[in-house]
Amino acid sequence: MTRNFSKILIINIAAMLLTAGAFAQPRLPQGYFWKKLPNGLEVLVIENSKVPLATIEIAVKNGSYTEDAEYNGLSHLFEHMFFKANRDYPTPEDFLKRTQQLGALWNGSTNVERVNYFFTLGKDSLKAGLKLMNAAIRFPIYRKEDMEKERPVVDGEFQQLESDPNFQLWFEVQKHLWGDLLNRKNPIGIHGVINSATPEKMMVIKDKYYLPNNSLLTICGDVKHDDAFALAESIFGDWAKSDFDPFVKYPLPTFKPLPKSEYFVKEATIAQTPDMQFSWQGPSYSTDSASVVAADVFSTIVGLNSSKLQQALVDKGLASTVQMNYTTCKYVGPIDILIEPNPNKLKECYTEFMNQLSHFADANYFTDEQLKDAKAILMRTGIHSKEKPSDLPAQVSFDWCSTSLNFYTDLDENYQRVTREDIARYLNKYLTGKPMVAGLIIKPELSKQTNAVSFFTAR
Repeated sequence: MTRNFSKILIINIAAMLLTAGAFAQPRLPQGYFWKKLPNGLEVLVIENSKVPLATIEIAVKNGSYTEDAEYNGLSHLFEHMFFKANRDYPTPEDFLKRTQQLGALWNGSTNVERVNYFFTLGKDSLKAGLKLMNAAIRFPIYRKEDMEKERPVVDGEFQQLESDPNFQLWFEVQKHLWGDLLNRKNPIGIHGVINSATPEKMMVIKDKYYLPNNSLLTICGDVKHDDAFALAESIFGDWAKSDFDPFVKYPLPTFKPLPKSEYFVKEATIAQTPDMQFSWQGPSYSTDSASVVAADVFSTIVGLNSSKLQQALVDKGLASTVQMNYTTCKYVGPIDILIEPNPNKLKECYTEFMNQLSHFADANYFTDEQLKDAKAILMRTGIHSKEKPSDLPAQVSFDWCSTSLNFYTDLDENYQRVTREDIARYLNKYLTGKPMVAGLIIKPELSKQTNAVSFFTAR
């Protein structure tokens, strides 16, 4: 009898799994179609016939969050090398010539949790574009001479950023916010790692993360989904699936909570005007998706001209700009408040900001009308962001990597559902009274004149 019961249980579980598989299709907006190939590659087709073009994008769950100190910055270098040489086009000149023949615009980007590559070309070149993408992602060639040329380019981007005082402030904040896991939140990398990169290290990245079961292929534009799916399967279908989940085989370390608030004053001659940044470790989509949505709504509220924060700082001349942002991440997204203070009222600006911060979670800190206005702004922004077909793949793939396709589909609607209670929970869990990193970048003369270190400090 026990054996029969077990058999029935196994059959029922199997039926449940089949049912679950039938409902694995994500929720998608009208004109969006999704399919998973047998090798695990997810294919998303977005039908949009506004212009006779097609955009092909491959996104990979890769980026600085997969990098230890030895590899920090190499996902970004890999992105650059993607457009150099491959099996079908064995030199950079061959690759460039092919993109010109297709009339393709192309680029890529690297951030914390995603690396993506795209071609935009005429719709009649869709098949040729898919073949080019297939060759580049599956069969790259890392020639030593190409890497020797590209390393200074990537490092040059880093040096250019370092000439910006806002980047210097941001980078110093990251050091304090993430500690010994800074590399996991720093896509630009480390000079020494970039300049010593080898073709062998590029292959390590490819073999770990450039897998069909860790990638999303998006085809958007004047296409028919059935035709696009058929092309994708014929070209990418023999891309061998890995026998492992990269995030199981290579588990990510856990970010340690900030134990206490940390302050610093960074003196820099290039800081023509002072800037302040206040940052917290915010919500992770993987554990608190509701707060991810609430964070965006609250940031929009305090960005309104009518908000108490703007009125207290900007309207009263204590600051020229105040911005609040939350960066959506699967693993601990940062909350940042950036202030450009009046150099003549530096202490007053800081003091008033801290006063405002202490009231963020008050029930009357924002009005019902401001909540309504913020939701309307987010709705309009969402509609506007979807007007350009070639921009859609990158928007979807960002959420596919850090959240989910369902999150992308439901986001505009979920903004409208956010309540005061949702915002209060977010603020009390991640911001109010919680440890933060506070940074000030300032010219040495102004720092001395204002004695900035005497007031810009933890109490």
